Amino acid sequence: MADPTLHRERLVVPWWAWPVGALLGAGLGAELTLGAPGIRDGAIIVGAVLLLGAMAWLSRIGVRVDAERLRVDDANLPREFIAGAYAVDAQERRELLGVDADPLAFVIIRPWVRGTVRVDLNDPADPTPYWLISSRRPDRLVAALTAGR
Repeated sequence: MADPTLHRERLVVPWWAWPVGALLGAGLGAELTLGAPGIRDGAIIVGAVLLLGAMAWLSRIGVRVDAERLRVDDANLPREFIAGAYAVDAQERRELLGVDADPLAFVIIRPWVRGTVRVDLNDPADPTPYWLISSRRPDRLVAALTAGR
């Protein structure tokens, strides 16, 4: 049986941020224990582990499109309520996150992901006008959302 998933991606923190995060966490642990050298080694390890854990938590967001639904993290939207979807350029993304933002919009943005997709809704029972989603492959996400329309 074929996989019914049309699009799947995870909004993971970039590879270069992991060693930087480990070094920052270790440095923070060392800095906090300057006056207590006896616990410095443990604090360095704990600081690095805590920061790496935070980065793993930030990397948990997944985007998935199948025949029936768009799923972003734990939110899901039946595809029948999608009026349209399109990739957003950097200028429009700034506007949609700034003063032109609709306060009722559903927004999942990760600053380390450049691509963004706007999904307009047509559900009369839902006041949410659109979803704004980060995507590393916005064209593929738009194609998956508009497939079969």
